[in-house]
Amino acid sequence: MAENAHELAPHHLPFFIPAADGSDQMMTSVLIGLIVIVVLLGTFYLYLHSLPERLAHKHGRIQFELVAVLGLLALFTHNQIFWVAALVLAFVQMPDFMTPLESIANSMSKLAKRSGNGSCEPAQENPEPFETTVASEAAPSQPVTDPGPAMATQAAADAPVVQTEKQEDK
Repeated sequence: MAENAHELAPHHLPFFIPAADGSDQMMTSVLIGLIVIVVLLGTFYLYLHSLPERLAHKHGRIQFELVAVLGLLALFTHNQIFWVAALVLAFVQMPDFMTPLESIANSMSKLAKRSGNGSCEPAQENPEPFETTVASEAAPSQPVTDPGPAMATQAAADAPVVQTEKQEDK
């Protein structure tokens, strides 16, 4: 090459000047470096976005699903307030409400079984101090006959009403 070069040209050319065949070493090395840097930055970005989710999962937080959804929202919408909220939720320990409620439910179940009720349904209470009953129901010594649906409603409407004191189960 030195034989064909002009006498005023430098004898040594730097590596970033393209050769006569069109190959450019500088462009090739910059392109490879750029691809590597873009891949590394993308990996770091995704690693940073998964930080709240990994923290919540590592500590076994109750709100893990909420943190994961906020992280995805921040990733796809680019609203970083979602990411900050996910990070705060990942660090905050939520109080455990289920353990005391389960203990109360178990205690109430034991109390219901001990009282002989057998069911966990609340007792129906009448707010009135006296119950109103039909006279035919109050006197069990009379025989009860089935007069039919029309006669039963008329007989119940014509029967005298007797008030009795409510008996409380103890």
